[in-house]
Amino acid sequence: MADLRPSRPQRRVRYLSDEAVPIAQRMVVGSHLRAHRERLGISLKDAGMHIGASGSKISRLETGQHEFKAKDIGRLLDFYAADDTARQYLMELLEHANQRPWWQDWSDVATKQLQAFVSFEEMAQRIRTYEPTQLPGLLQTEEYARAVIEAGAEVSSPREIERLVALRQRRRQRFEEAPLHSKRLISVIDEVTLIRPFGNRGIMGRQLDHLIALTDHPRHTMRIAELSKPNLPVMLGMTIIFDFENRLLPDIVYTEQFDGAFILQEEKQVDGRVKAFDRLQNASLSHQRSAQRLRDLRKAL
Repeated sequence: MADLRPSRPQRRVRYLSDEAVPIAQRMVVGSHLRAHRERLGISLKDAGMHIGASGSKISRLETGQHEFKAKDIGRLLDFYAADDTARQYLMELLEHANQRPWWQDWSDVATKQLQAFVSFEEMAQRIRTYEPTQLPGLLQTEEYARAVIEAGAEVSSPREIERLVALRQRRRQRFEEAPLHSKRLISVIDEVTLIRPFGNRGIMGRQLDHLIALTDHPRHTMRIAELSKPNLPVMLGMTIIFDFENRLLPDIVYTEQFDGAFILQEEKQVDGRVKAFDRLQNASLSHQRSAQRLRDLRKAL
């Protein structure tokens, strides 16, 4: 089989709305289809005409925004003259991509952008995160998560709140139960998120206890960005970097604003965010000193 490594998407920045959004498992299939097409110099329009579709549909297939039909993929692979090994591999990926994901059980409350995020989180081998306004979701206790969601503007009923809390806890459970080698979280924690409380004093105390316990877990690395340290390079804002095993996908950067989310996939943009994250991580307290700072904050609470 030819070396058809996933190529970079054509769009550099993708705004995630409640319309069609990319799903990681589909993106894997789409990136391989793009590599086959580009290897032969076939245009999106010509590929679409071969299966009786538009070039825009091929683009949506390649970027993971459209569900796959085995018949269409088979005809495209014929057109791309894919060999038997490549065909078998793509069809196995396709079967996995078309399976109903576990988070679909929360589709009544989870926005399309949240479902896209969970798909990246589910597939990533390493996650690097900096969130300046709250603790990362995978570090949150149930009651802290409830307080954060209640403080947000995106929910309107107690039922929605409890459903979203349950989804967040399910994400955390799956992350913690995954084989140790397959999941790792590197968190740069802004100290302000440890000082500005969500919920009440008891909730924050138990949240700190949880973080202290996680500092001994090999899956987790925590670095606290000190509030009192001048000139910390925190300007990158909310940044989550997803790294995928065996380069199934190129690295993806996810970032949120109040009214929406974006993913960055273009190599230069991703590299810039990674370097900014590394600068902040290196300027923050070490893992050991961060653990001590957590213990100090817990005593002072």
